[in-house]
Amino acid sequence: MYKKDLDLQRKWVKLMSTLASTIGKRPKDLNSVLFLIGVQELGKGKQTFSKEEKQDLMHIAICKVLSYSGYYEIEGLDEDGWPHWKPLKKLPRFDLLDQEKLLKMNVLEYFENEYDLIITL
Repeated sequence: MYKKDLDLQRKWVKLMSTLASTIGKRPKDLNSVLFLIGVQELGKGKQTFSKEEKQDLMHIAICKVLSYSGYYEIEGLDEDGWPHWKPLKKLPRFDLLDQEKLLKMNVLEYFENEYDLIITL
């Protein structure tokens, strides 16, 4: 494992611990964190979501975090208050591990930018 990958993993573990102490429960995985970001970005608070809405929340989160790398830009809100994003550039073809790394790096940046949560080693 490269030092850069090890640093990312360490920061990720610290983020998970920080989230656990903040929300009272440790997120299971990257998808759980993305779901939380989606709910936060929707801004309607805690509620019960349908399976389709949960998928939409994940999409919102992915677009939001990848906007930090210039892949998406917010287009606006629909009549129900759900954010919509437009792609700005094509995502590179990654294997699953590289996709996960890109998302994790951008999730960490999200928490740094949106919540001033700086994860240091």
